[in-house]
Amino acid sequence: MSLPLRRTPTSASTTTRPLATSAAPASSAVNPATPPAPTTMSAVPSAPSTAAAAKPTPASSLDIYAGDPNFMTSLARGLIVIQAFTQQSPQMTISQLSIRTGLSRAAVRRCLYTLTKLGFAGAEDGSRYSLRPRMLTLSHTYTASNTLSTAAQPILERMSAAHRESFSVATLDGDDIVYVARTTVTRVMAVDLHIGSRLPAYCTSMGRVLLAYLPAEQLEQYLARVNLIPLTTRTVNSIDKLRLALRNVRRNGYALVDQELEVGLRSLAVPVYAPSGRVVATINLSGNAPRLSVLEMQSRFLTPLRNAANELGIYLR
Repeated sequence: MSLPLRRTPTSASTTTRPLATSAAPASSAVNPATPPAPTTMSAVPSAPSTAAAAKPTPASSLDIYAGDPNFMTSLARGLIVIQAFTQQSPQMTISQLSIRTGLSRAAVRRCLYTLTKLGFAGAEDGSRYSLRPRMLTLSHTYTASNTLSTAAQPILERMSAAHRESFSVATLDGDDIVYVARTTVTRVMAVDLHIGSRLPAYCTSMGRVLLAYLPAEQLEQYLARVNLIPLTTRTVNSIDKLRLALRNVRRNGYALVDQELEVGLRSLAVPVYAPSGRVVATINLSGNAPRLSVLEMQSRFLTPLRNAANELGIYLR
């Protein structure tokens, strides 16, 4: 008698399971506003947001120095805070700087306190900080002590006076070019560039020159990590195309980039050789594309640029 009683609940539970399973589709049929598929799809985009949250910050670049007893982390953090200020964000609060740099609010506060005490930063309203004119002494110290910069500036000024065009000299720093000398004229396209400005190497004429003459191993390392962001519809957007462009630079001895950095901006660059034969810098002409055709750039300015590069190379002995 006890056995049938035990089987009866088991049978009922077995019967209940199929009913529960079949009830789920019926429920979604009755209420199509909450179908399982959209719920699954809505969960998928959360993955990119997690990846975006894990995007490297300037502070995370210091992790590789962890455990190095000679590395001054506090100095590195101060430099990160200084570099966080830009033309677009000349004033920022501690919270904003913390988000931009990846440093804690406490670390940012200590950096700003030190910079303020030394006269390199300050806050007029007590909350929004900005850099102070004393910061210029740091850049002046570099330009005054750097042979390339001091030698290049008068050469560029003479070229601008003769040709009424804008000329620049730059070197490679990481994945960017950095302007170490520059002259401008009123007719050049309104691109806000100055000594110390940085631009991506892959889409600039000076960057192409410096990349083309890198040692093979260094170039491969660069190509493996670079992110080719299309800044215009003309920007080189694949590694194969960039490799081809760099081979052409080495074959021709110059780089001409046509509106890859910005629409309407065309530039021509040649290498600057040190006495050792190594390319240490590059000199370029930049101008308005509708006014300066590719043919005119090559025919009128390639020889003057090469002459200026040779003259500059003499000072690098």
